[in-house]
Amino acid sequence: MYHHLHKDLGNLDALLDKVCTQGLDYLKTLRHRPTATEHQVSDNHGLREEGLGTEKALEWFNQKLEPIIVASSGPRYLGFVTGGSTPASIAGDWLATVYDQNTQTTGGEGDISAAIELEAIQLLLDLFELPDDFFGGFVTGATMSNFSCLAVARQWYGKALGKDYAKDGIRDKLHILTATPHSSSLKSLAMLGLGSRNITKVNTLPGNREAMDIADLETRIRELKGEPFILISSAGTVNTVDFDDAEAIAGLHKKYRFWWHVDAAFGGFAACSPEHKHLLKGWEQADSITVDCHKWLNVPYENAFFLIKKEHNLLQAETFQNSDAPYLGDPMENFSYLNFLPENSRRLKALPVWFSLMAYGKKGYREIVENAIGMTRIFGDFIDQNPDFELLAPVRLNTVCFTLSGEENQDKVQSFLTALNRTGKVFMTPTVYNGKKGIRAAFVNWMTDERDIVIITEEINAIAKKIL
Repeated sequence: MYHHLHKDLGNLDALLDKVCTQGLDYLKTLRHRPTATEHQVSDNHGLREEGLGTEKALEWFNQKLEPIIVASSGPRYLGFVTGGSTPASIAGDWLATVYDQNTQTTGGEGDISAAIELEAIQLLLDLFELPDDFFGGFVTGATMSNFSCLAVARQWYGKALGKDYAKDGIRDKLHILTATPHSSSLKSLAMLGLGSRNITKVNTLPGNREAMDIADLETRIRELKGEPFILISSAGTVNTVDFDDAEAIAGLHKKYRFWWHVDAAFGGFAACSPEHKHLLKGWEQADSITVDCHKWLNVPYENAFFLIKKEHNLLQAETFQNSDAPYLGDPMENFSYLNFLPENSRRLKALPVWFSLMAYGKKGYREIVENAIGMTRIFGDFIDQNPDFELLAPVRLNTVCFTLSGEENQDKVQSFLTALNRTGKVFMTPTVYNGKKGIRAAFVNWMTDERDIVIITEEINAIAKKIL
């Protein structure tokens, strides 16, 4: 055995104690760690012939890299839609690393990790109050979740035309309807060979909305004259968290032949809030759903899951099965989980989800979601009442989309945001909405509270006085 491996094995207790202590220090000081840094990683000197051993590697990491890691998992990192990690999910993630399972089978001669994953999916169905006629799996994020759902949708489309796209490839132009898709859906269309520009845009509702105009959708459906199509709807758009009318789409789904995919990467968590669950009414009729766990579920990256109606199990297996792999068995006769997901080799991503759901239950996640909505409203009211700023859209759930007041200040939006982020106290991201430069603040971290809102608003006021 290589001598550093031998030494590390004998010293494993002390090494893990050091890492545990360092991790706890990071979490305990997370509120005080900067949310951004201007420092760059110094030059890489290349791989050494002789390794350092873990203890020296940790020392090198702490000297070179650790000081410039930002608090992206902290309560004032409002960029993108970035959650933190609950204590239970950290425990589950550490154990997933220790046990180091390759999630493939549900039992028999293999391990049981897939059974844990399927149980976690059932817990998620309970959390979102969805029926058990969905079958799903865990992937790295919304991109792979949308990819997986749309891959099965592609196979459904081919079968509607009497073809097998999984085996024979695509030679047809497919009809894809959507209104305000997330970029990950467009990326998925590109990766699947369907074409990121091969979409028909449905009109959005008037009155500063991003939601689909259902009347225009039905008009476009009728224009297809019975041809199959794929519909991508949004349960929470990125800029304004607008929701397509799932109940109305469910009605159309009964009348027309199409695959209905719902991108609910973070908006699906509205189901946890009694006040907002109506936004999702009817989504249980969809063929497939995307939800991110490393967003509002607050588990470590990379973690998302997808749901596909069980009635499409055969299509799912046709899409993802390992052809010419007799050692894996028949996907429909001898259940092998990897024949129903895009990746063969996968860590036990379900374990941090399982731990967090078991630890906090429905009530815990209801409070996490409603707290984030409450913080969003407080910050939205601050923007709305401050003459230096204006809301670009109403605050609908957990995102505030705003800009500087006055057309004359449009050229100052980026410099304002840069100055704000450089404070290291808060981090937000730029956007463009209705032709205006804007700023997005997304609230999903379980730790964010009113103390953070006070810090954020104080910094914003200070920057506004300097720039405006």
